[in-house]
Order: sequence, then structure tokens, then C-alpha cells
Amino acid sequence: MQKGGKKRPVRKPQAQRRPGLESEMTPSPISERKEMLAGKLLNKIAVITGGDSGIGRAAAVLFAQEGADVSIIYLSEDKDAEETKAMIESHGRTCQLISADISKQRNCERAINKVIKEFGRIDILVNNAAIHYEREKLEDISADQLIKTFSTNIFSYFWITQAALPFMKKGSAVINTTSVTAYRGSGGLIDYASTKGAIVSFTRSLAANLVKRGIRVNGVAPGPIWTPLIASTFKPKKVAQFGSDVPMERAGQPAEVAPSYLFLASDDSSYMTGQILHPNGGEIVNG
Repeated sequence: MQKGGKKRPVRKPQAQRRPGLESEMTPSPISERKEMLAGKLLNKIAVITGGDSGIGRAAAVLFAQEGADVSIIYLSEDKDAEETKAMIESHGRTCQLISADISKQRNCERAINKVIKEFGRIDILVNNAAIHYEREKLEDISADQLIKTFSTNIFSYFWITQAALPFMKKGSAVINTTSVTAYRGSGGLIDYASTKGAIVSFTRSLAANLVKRGIRVNGVAPGPIWTPLIASTFKPKKVAQFGSDVPMERAGQPAEVAPSYLFLASDDSSYMTGQILHPNGGEIVNG
């Protein structure tokens, strides 16, 4: 922090149109780790919503490094999606790209049908896609925004999982992306934080529901992570300071969050279900 309690800029001010492109961010998010890997997901089939960029991209690439083929469901960011596909294929794995607006149930069902047509099964489902809109007051949140945020951030988790479950067997894993805002709230992202709280309850409830079927359900609650969602939501000055208010005084990189997803997707977490991991830069929450 600078003198006087002001947050220090950690990158240059910048802004993008929603939903944002990773390829236009400065600096570019770090999506890939280089260490030796162990084949923990060898020949698994993973589906990741919002997998074209940010946390979804980092998880997809790490899954591929560990031996998985990956289907990415994304909205419209074709350039980012193609770059992610190239990264996955560089590790000798297959990547399927599916462009779909998953805020609508029929599109969720169609997307999963495409996955099954390509791969025949699903071993790992990562519900990750999300949007948010910063608003100063509750009265500024329109009904259209509220419905769009809930449809994208939590209704899609229900619809995608409902469509995927018939093709998931004992030993499969569901991983849901929630947020630190589910635990501490967010005055400027009230509807977003509300959906993230719902995802925590969804994760715990679905875990209890599926435990006898041998399907584990867990979640990840990231803190401030440098992704296109940030550059396309906040004002340039806030983007420049993003992440400087956590104990580590910086935003996390997607590649620093991806190992949480790998852990929950692999047999390393075989005795965990209904739990949430917290890669958030040191903020203490009641998880």
C-alpha cells in the first residue's frame, strides 16, 4: 500500500468490452505451468464451461498436461478459444470447442449432446462460466441484469450438470467455481456474490445427493485472479489496482488456481466431497 492507505497500481489502466479477450490483456495472464507432470488424468474426458480463457483455460491446459481430452464450452470469444485449443493440442490431447450461450437451458443440453457425440462420456465436469456487472446501488441492478447473472452463473450449473450426469459414472468428479465473494460479500457485485453463495450450497447439496453414486462434488473459491472478466467489468483505475488489497498484495494468476482443480479432479482428492478450496491470496474466510 502507498502512504495514506491508497492502493498501489500493479498494472497499467485498461478496459475492454464484455466478455473480454485474454489476448488483449496487459500483462497476459499466465495460464500454463512448466514443471514435470504425472499423468493424473490420463485418458479422462473433461468438460469445462468458460474454458476459453482465465481460470477455465488454465484448468483445461493443466488437465491436458495430465493426460485428459477436453471439451470447452464458451460464449463467443473465438480467438481465445482457438488459442486454448492450440495449447491443449500441443500436449498431444484432443480439444473440442463448443460456442454456446449457457444462460439458456436448451443450449446447455445441446452442448452436452455435442460432447457425448464426440467423446461418449464425461469423467470430469467443471462448471466455471460466470459474468458480473459492477453497480453502485441495489436499485441500479435491473431485472434483466439479475436474470442474466443468475441464468449464467448458477442456473447453467444446474442445467449443464443435469444434462451431463447420465454420462458420468462412479469415480467421476464435478467441480464448481464459486468465489471469495460468497463468504465476505461484495457491495458492488451484489447479484454476482449472491450467485456465488448459491454455488456453495449447490456444491454441498449435490455432493450429498451423489455420494452413493460414487460421484464427488467439490468447489473452488478464487480470490482476485487476473482474467478477462476483470478487464471487461471494472473501470481502468480499478483494473490497475486489482488484487493489491489482499494480504499477498497482488492478483493471482490463473495458473496458480488451476492446481486446485487438478487436485479435485484427480484421485488425490478421493476422500473429499462437498468441500471448497480457497486460492485467494491469503484472505481468511469461514469456508
